[in-house]
Amino acid sequence: MTLDELIAYCAGKPGAEETYPWGEAELVCKVGGKAFAFIGLDVHTVGLKCGVDAEAAAPWRERFPDDITVSGYVGRYGWNTIALKGSVPDDDLLELVDGSYEAVVARLPKRKRPA
Repeated sequence: MTLDELIAYCAGKPGAEETYPWGEAELVCKVGGKAFAFIGLDVHTVGLKCGVDAEAAAPWRERFPDDITVSGYVGRYGWNTIALKGSVPDDDLLELVDGSYEAVVARLPKRKRPA
C-alpha cells in the first residue's frame, strides 16, 4: 500500500479529519477530535491503536517483528508503529486501520460519533 492510498483510506472514514499538529512531516487523522492514525510522511510509517494496552497489541509485533514496533510515548496504551514498505500485507494494514478507527469511535461520547 502506498502512502497516498493509506491517507485516502483514513480520510475516507466517516467523520475523519486530517490535521498537522506538529508540522508537515506527520499527518494525524482524527475522528471526533481524537487521533486514530499517526502517519509519518517522511518515514512512511503509520501509528495505530492495536489493542487496549501494549500486551494486547503484542501479537502484531510478534507476527511482523521487522515491521511493527511499539509506538513511542503511547505504546503502553496499545499503539504500534507499522512500516508501510515492509512485510505487512495490505489486508492486515487495512484491518489495523479499521480497528484503530473503531476503537477510537467507541470511546467517543455519542454526540461526537459520526452518523
